[in-house]
Amino acid sequence: MKVLLIEDELEMQESIGQYLEMEKFLVEFATNYDQAYEKIHLYEYDCVLVDITLPRGSGLDLIKEIKNRRPKTGIIIISAKNAVDDKIHGLNLGADDYLPKPFYLAELNARIKALIRRNNFEGTASIKLNEIELFPEERKVLVHQKIVVLTSKEFDLLEYFIINKNRVIQKNALVEHLWGDNADQFDNFDFIYNHVKNLRKKLIEAHCTDYLKSVYGIGYSFKTEV
Repeated sequence: MKVLLIEDELEMQESIGQYLEMEKFLVEFATNYDQAYEKIHLYEYDCVLVDITLPRGSGLDLIKEIKNRRPKTGIIIISAKNAVDDKIHGLNLGADDYLPKPFYLAELNARIKALIRRNNFEGTASIKLNEIELFPEERKVLVHQKIVVLTSKEFDLLEYFIINKNRVIQKNALVEHLWGDNADQFDNFDFIYNHVKNLRKKLIEAHCTDYLKSVYGIGYSFKTEV
């Protein structure tokens, strides 16, 4: 799952980022309004953590922008400002939650996971699709009730495919979702083929229906509808 952390306090940014990466989130960072504005226009995120008080602008304006562009993106305000008006304004603009500083990282982690479950999995602890069942917090996959061992990237791929089932997903969208800012380092995205091939092989070996389809010249589709 991909998280954007908009926070200008570098020590806090590093602390939150390291913790979330240990929890297997892909974390990107913005330290001011302009950086955050650019990222939310270029990339998709499962959750955005927004500080209200930022250099060069307001986090409240970013919340409005995120909801206008990508309404399904989860938003949690993290701010030292305790003013009730700011909290209410942020929630009215579309933020899903509010966590005042200082807070425990474990609580932030729990709130992010709960928000992603609500937005993507209807609040359930697992994702079920026919014979496949994913447990995102445990990063466990069952096919026909038997465990299928996947690498970290293969798990992230499968989760992303299932959330976006029956959509054509471009290679660059897959790379950006799985590698974030590091996607810019690649000359091309052909290497994603090996990750998809290995995932498909493991699913088929587990007697799973072959849902993964290549879309020539574009990318892939996790096809569950005829």
